[in-house]
Amino acid sequence: KPPPASSGGGAGEAPMKYIASCSFGKDSLAMILTIIEHGLPLDEVVYREVMFDDTTSGEYPEHADFIHNKAVPILELVYGLKVTVLRAKTNYKERLARPNTKGKHIGEPRGFPLRLGPWCNSELKMKPLRDYERGLPDTVHEYVGITADEPTRLERVLKTNNASAPLADFGITEEMAFKMCQEHYLLSPIYKTQKRSGCWFCHNARLDEMRDLWRNYPELWEELRKLQAISPIKFTSRNSVFDLEERFKKEDADHEKTQEIPAPGQAPDV
Repeated sequence: KPPPASSGGGAGEAPMKYIASCSFGKDSLAMILTIIEHGLPLDEVVYREVMFDDTTSGEYPEHADFIHNKAVPILELVYGLKVTVLRAKTNYKERLARPNTKGKHIGEPRGFPLRLGPWCNSELKMKPLRDYERGLPDTVHEYVGITADEPTRLERVLKTNNASAPLADFGITEEMAFKMCQEHYLLSPIYKTQKRSGCWFCHNARLDEMRDLWRNYPELWEELRKLQAISPIKFTSRNSVFDLEERFKKEDADHEKTQEIPAPGQAPDV
C-alpha cells in the first residue's frame, strides 16, 4: 500500500525519511512521476552510479549523458526535487584487478564477478546506499520502481520493511511507464537500442546486449578484453570475452555468406 501522506513520526518515534531509488530507467522515472501525481511524501531521489574506473560511468554513454545533463536538471529545476548521486569509494576495474588475499588464489586478480552473488552488486551498488542510510538520523522508507506486471519482484519488495512500489500500487504496467516517460520528455535514448538500462559491463546481460556492445561500442569492448586478459574467471559462466568475440565474428561472417547466395531462380552476380 502507499505510505501515509505525512512523513512525521509519532511521539517518541524517529521521523520517517522517504527516498526514491532511481536508475533513471523508464520504471524508476515513471515511479517518481507517479509519486508527484498522487502527492506521496518524497524527501529525496537517490541514484547509485556504478563507476567502471575513476572517470568512466558504468552506464552506456548516451544514458549517462541523459542522466546528468537532462533528467537530473529536470527533476531538480522543474519538479523541485533533491537528487543525490551515490558512488562507492572504489570502482569496477580496481576491484576486479585487486589481488586475492585469501583462498587458493592468493595474489591473483579477483577477476570478473560470478553469476550468483556478484561482488559488483554488493560492493559497488548496495554498499553506498546502506552506508548512506546508516548516516541518516531518520527511519527510511524506500520507493522502488517495480511495475504492476512484475509479480515476482513485487513479492520480494512486499517482504521488506519500509519499502513500497508506487507503480504497482496504482496499477501501472511497464508499457504504461514507458508512455509516461515519453509524455514527460524523460525517456532515455538508451531504449532506442536496449530493452533495459544497466551497466555496459554486466556479466548477466543478454547475449544480444553483449553483441550490441561489441558491434557499436568498440572502445568499451576493448576495456573488457583488457580485463579478461588478467581475469582468472570467464566473463560469463560459460564464455570469456574472447569466446564471445569469436562467436560474434563468426555470426557476422555466416550472415555475409548467406547474403551472397542467390535465391532460387536468381542468377548470381558476375
